[in-house]
Amino acid sequence: MAVLAPLIALIYSVPRLSRWLARPYCLLSALLSAAFLLVRKLPPLCNGLPTQREDGNPCDFDWREVEILMFLSAIVMMKNRRSMFLMTCKPPLYMGPEYIKYFSDKTIDEELERDKKVTWIVEFFANWSNDCQSFAPIYADLSLKYNCTGLNFGKVDVGRYTDVSTRYRVSISPLTKQLPTLILFQGGKEVMRRPQIDKKGRAVSWTFSEENVIREFNLNELYHRAKKLSKGGDQVPEEEEPKASTPTSVPCRESKKDK
Repeated sequence: MAVLAPLIALIYSVPRLSRWLARPYCLLSALLSAAFLLVRKLPPLCNGLPTQREDGNPCDFDWREVEILMFLSAIVMMKNRRSMFLMTCKPPLYMGPEYIKYFSDKTIDEELERDKKVTWIVEFFANWSNDCQSFAPIYADLSLKYNCTGLNFGKVDVGRYTDVSTRYRVSISPLTKQLPTLILFQGGKEVMRRPQIDKKGRAVSWTFSEENVIREFNLNELYHRAKKLSKGGDQVPEEEEPKASTPTSVPCRESKKDK
């Protein structure tokens, strides 16, 4: 079954893949990419080409051409790192329950400034990032445990809203180590972020685990502080579970860690 399942999936996708490859743009790109290889390898086209090989064979690559091709291959792979997911196994997109508000480039500033008493933890992410997708269920679980009236969780896709990445100094380069980035906002101002950025503008290595986020951002302390500020009459039964379709805040409630 481990072999049959991918084989069946490949056969099933052949018609759609063939229609995509049959477009003129794809055909022309493939032809231009293979033009030099075909001219160099196919006689009689290659017979009149100059060569630096010791055996004088004009229908094979010399050492200089091999170096150039390897260098170009490395450059193409680096430039298209975002698209390399087509050749790797990415974690599935998280579709579970969460108490997270999703921002756009027009709503994030307005929401952070709306109520200065509310503390926000915002994740800056990109869908093409494996690290962001791996962190998604962890962040969602934290939002279910700690989200309340005075402590809210948000997300913004900086891969889509690139101007947001510029305003909040989050690099979205394919070689960056800044995705995801978590920023704590209090009173509408940034208080701290992880990963930190050193003097050379590089991200300091940091592991995005649930334990690290709770410890570094003092989530237990923030939660208790927000609970004290919330109204006593807004208590919610402990067994009531939040729904995925409701990203708004809820009153702070009792949890097992408070007993």
